Order: sequence, then C-alpha cells, then structure tokens
Amino acid sequence: MDAVLEIAVLVVALAITWRFLGAYMADVYSGKLKWLDTVERPIYRLLGVDPKGGQSWKRYGASLLIFSLVSLLITYLILRVQNLLPLNPAHMKAVTPALAFNTAVSFVTNTNWQNYAGEQTMSYFSQMAALAVQQFVSAAVGIAVAIALIRGFSNRGSSTIGNFWVDLVRGVLYILLPIAALATVIFVGEGAVQTLSGAVTVHNVLNNATQTIPRGPVASMEAIKQLGTNGGGFFNANGASPFENPTPLTNLLSVYLLLAIPFSLTYTFGKMVGSVRQGLALLGVMFVFFIVWTGITIIAEHGANPALSAAGLHSQSVGNMVGKESRFGTSSSAIYNIASTQTSTGSVDSSMDSYTPLGGMMALSGMMLGEVTPGGVGSGMYTILLFAIVTVFIAGLMVGRTPEYLGKKIQAKEMKLASLGVLVMPITVLVLTGVAMLVPSATDATLNKGPHGFTEILYAFTSQANNNGSAFAGLSSNNAFYNIMGAIAMWLGRFGVIVPSLALAGTLASKGVVPASSGTFKTDSALFGALLIGVILVVGALTFFPALALGPLAEEFSKGRLF
Repeated sequence: MDAVLEIAVLVVALAITWRFLGAYMADVYSGKLKWLDTVERPIYRLLGVDPKGGQSWKRYGASLLIFSLVSLLITYLILRVQNLLPLNPAHMKAVTPALAFNTAVSFVTNTNWQNYAGEQTMSYFSQMAALAVQQFVSAAVGIAVAIALIRGFSNRGSSTIGNFWVDLVRGVLYILLPIAALATVIFVGEGAVQTLSGAVTVHNVLNNATQTIPRGPVASMEAIKQLGTNGGGFFNANGASPFENPTPLTNLLSVYLLLAIPFSLTYTFGKMVGSVRQGLALLGVMFVFFIVWTGITIIAEHGANPALSAAGLHSQSVGNMVGKESRFGTSSSAIYNIASTQTSTGSVDSSMDSYTPLGGMMALSGMMLGEVTPGGVGSGMYTILLFAIVTVFIAGLMVGRTPEYLGKKIQAKEMKLASLGVLVMPITVLVLTGVAMLVPSATDATLNKGPHGFTEILYAFTSQANNNGSAFAGLSSNNAFYNIMGAIAMWLGRFGVIVPSLALAGTLASKGVVPASSGTFKTDSALFGALLIGVILVVGALTFFPALALGPLAEEFSKGRLF
C-alpha cells in the first residue's frame, strides 16, 4: 500500500476511534455504565474487594505491586515446569532459570522482550496461560495508572484516586477482551494460524524434502500483542511471520491496534477533567512526533543502503530492502516499526539491524523521548502528563507565577515527583549501557564492532527500560548478564515511573482547584503544545545525544553521508 494512502487510512480510522473509544473508556472508568455491574460483581466477591471503596495512592500502589509480584511468580513457575504441564505437543523442555526470570519480568512489565525463539522454547500452555494472560493484565495495569493520575487532576480535596482492583477488572473485561476477540476473528479470517493441533509435517515431492512447520494459538496472541502494546510474538520472526501477519490488511490492522488506545486515552483524559481541548493539546503533541519520525524514517529507507553502496552496488531503485518485509514494501515496514517503537509495543515486521543508520536512529530516538509519542497503553498517557507538569513549571518560572495545571498548583513536591518519573528511564539506560561496555562477555555478544555494535547494546537497554521490547538484532542477549541486567532495566523502567506517577496522583487529588485568572497559562493552546514538544526534545537531547553520537550518528557520518 502506498505510504500516503496507508497513513491517510490510519488517520481517519484513529480519528473516529479517538472520539468513540476515548469516550467509552471514560465512561467505563467513571462507573457510568451501570449495566456492567452484574458482570463485575462475582469477581469482586471472589477477590474480597469493595468496588465502591476508594484507595489512597499508597494502597493503590501497594495493590499494584503485590499483583505484579504474584504475576511474576506464577509466570516464572509455569515456564520452569512447562515440561510437566499439558498442551505441550512439541515436548518443550523447562525454560532455564535465568531466561524464565527475564521472560517473566518482561511480560509482567508489558515489555515483552524475548531472548528466545517462541516456537522453539515455549509450550502452548506457557504461551497462553503465562504469556498471553500477562499481555492482557499488564496492559490493564498501565491503563489503570493513567486513569489514577487523571483522577488526581479531576478529584478535589480527595484522599483517594480510585480502586486498583476495579480499574484492573474493568480494563480487561470491557476494553481489552472484546476488542482483542474481534481482532482475533479478523486475523484468523485473513489466514493467521489458530490451532492446538501441534506442528504439521509437509513433504515436498519436487525436491523430496520434508519440513516440519510449527503452529499454535497464534491469532489470539497476535491480537492482544498489538492492542495491549505488548509486542511479544508467538514466533521468533514476530510480525514478519506469515502465520502471525499474513496479509496487507493484517499489517495495517496491527498498526491501527497498537495506536488505538494510546491516542484515544487523550480524549478520555479530556473528558474526565472536563475539557476535551486539554486532551486535544496532548494528542497534537503526540501526533506531531509520530508523523515527523515516520516521515524521516520512510525517506531514509527509500534511499540506498550505505553498506551496499560502499560495496559498489549503487543500483537500489526500490530503496533499502535489506531486512525489510518484502510482502509489504519499504514504506509499510517503516510505518509498522516506527509505530511499534513509539508505542512501547516492540513488535516488528522487518529487521531494525538492517535499517540505514538514520532510519535505525529514528526508532531508537523515538524511545529515548520517553515513550510518549504516543507511548504504550496507559504508560504513554501518564508519562506525557509528567512532562506536562515539568512544562507548566518552566512556563511559570518564565512569567513569575505559581505554575498551575488544570487548576492544580504545581509546587516543589509535584515537580520533584514529575522530575523523578521523567529521569528514571534515561538514568537506567545510560548506567546499564555503560556497565555493559565494561563487561567483556557483554561486548563479545555483539555481532558487529564499532559504532554499530555500541548501538546494538544501547538499543537493547533503551528498549527494555522503556518497556518496548523491540530488538536491534545482532546482539546475542540470551546469557546471564543480559538476562539479569535486562530484567533490572525492565523493572525499573516500569515501576520506577509508576510509583512517582501514583504519588503525584495522590498529592494532586488532595488539592483544591485555583480559579483561572488573566495570568493563567492556558494548557489547551498551541503555545503549550509547542512548549511541551520543546521540553520533551530538550530532555531527550541533553540526556541521550552523547550516546547517539557514539552510535548511529558516528556510523552515519562514517559512511560519508548525512541522509
């Protein structure tokens, strides 16, 4: 599909979704859909939860952390004993301790970083009961945190920010499950595999060769993998596998699914705080970043591959097709991968390692901006709100007034919490990348040396600390160092941002609203959007430019070309 047409279709579909899905999510989390109570009530009785009882930010956060730790333990145990469990037609062995730990942390944190080939490592039971389940609940956790922070702005003089268990149940039952079920039907209809019958053996009479083709419950995992911005694929090839992503329609559907909830949450935000224009301002910032990064990547990948040019192969009329998804073309592959890396999804339908230095840098830098363009389900929303608070604080200093956002005064405590949430990710990435460069076994795991090898390591920790999960390839990361360090990066990148966000929600909810005056900085204006874009860019540039200069930029200039 032509790039312009594909983007146009996505824009129209997402514009409709933004309005209706955004409004629906606001009603779900506000408890306005009373007819849903009969579905929820038995679950709350089983959990021993009072659905009408609110929680302070500390109780909300404790519930979230306890749930995540229990999920981590259950996922780890399933992977460790999968050889003893049913639905294992290929007789997969138990997953090794370090890999099981890394994988459990990965799926619980909505990262879905995979140091394994799914079809060669995981049983059907592990794929469904452990990994796919976490793709639902980890996504619901992210949305719950975003909703809790939104309540911090909408509540006045309140000591509560909602109930974690209620938000979790509603996110899974009323948002993720129905949309994923519909998407699964479409994937199956287009040819994605969905079976429990095991692998199939095919004999080719033309060359007298026999091939064993792995199968499994793929379509159902594919749907929530994209919708929940998870990214963990059933097969090692992920979105490049025709069993996961069989047609141009499923490729377009995948991009739509991973953008739908992150963009729509801006409408949810606007509706819950009483001003859709506030949500529209955040949507505009997200959209600008997404379009610019997508456009630059498409242009870069339509150019020649510098490595092939250096080898004397100058005729590359179709652009850089090395590592691309040849069924869909350069533009569709670029749109897919940029959408994936900018939504913390991490699924790919082409190899990032084979992109041009500039194209690879756009995917990498998109994550370095903090995963807010538009970011993952929930995580993009609560992270951009942290940036918004930093922005209004800076704006307040410029005009000599107490910063305010949506009528809430932004004081020292709020600024400290927002700054902590914004800086956790870059600190984690840079420290762990520096450690890796000092460990011989870590640097030996790179396929390439020099700037490209450094980019492979930098990309890995950037992806994990942002809970993205995409890999640059070329890095043999299934070893003790990367399994343990990667798990640390994923855990800090997830909960190191969630905890300050919830604390911020608590302190904001307890505040009253200050009436707007002539000196109030309007946060639903283009000026605020431009300032927010500037803050996001400055934070990303100041923290990561030296690392980018050592990696993709050095590689780009070493080829004697800028674009």
